[in-house]
Amino acid sequence: MPGPDKNQIFPLKNYNRLCFLKNIIKNKNIVVGDYTYYDDFENVENFERNVKYLFDFIGDKLIIGKFCMIASDAKFIMNGANHLNKSISTYPFAIFGNGWEKAMEGKHYPKKGDLVIGNDVWIGYNATIMAGINIGDGAIIAANATVTKDVAPYTIVGGNPAKEIRKRFSEEKIKKLLEIKWWDWEIEKITKNIPYLTDENIDDIIY
Repeated sequence: MPGPDKNQIFPLKNYNRLCFLKNIIKNKNIVVGDYTYYDDFENVENFERNVKYLFDFIGDKLIIGKFCMIASDAKFIMNGANHLNKSISTYPFAIFGNGWEKAMEGKHYPKKGDLVIGNDVWIGYNATIMAGINIGDGAIIAANATVTKDVAPYTIVGGNPAKEIRKRFSEEKIKKLLEIKWWDWEIEKITKNIPYLTDENIDDIIY
């Protein structure tokens, strides 16, 4: 068996609240890898509504790797949410015009870059991830977490603001997993290795 069709919107029979996410994305500034799924309590179309303040004129992107698992109500806060934070006032005068147009001349709103989610990342229910964050491969973001700093590969974080709970594996095993990058294998090889990918012994994986 070659595994499920990565181009299918709804890979589970008779269930339309879990989708392979890349197949429903319309915004060109959201990039999603194969087999990443989104599960929503109501409607998978809610995903793009939960990517907040993503404006074309800013140009930042939400980039999500392969084989990620994203729970309902996960939110991604993009750079369009930023205000001046070193000025006397944070109020966005310029957007209202009527004599306030020049408020931003010679100034720029803070921009923290793309929001990048690695591969095989599990993002729990109602988690919030802030602009410019990088989440490493294999990380787990706990339900209701608010992520304000980068998350290292194969690290579990939780809380508000999110803090490291623990590493999933030893540093030696993490290094090996990052070297093999199983998510980049051909799907036939992944399928052959599924019994080992769902186990704990990395030495059993067939390279």
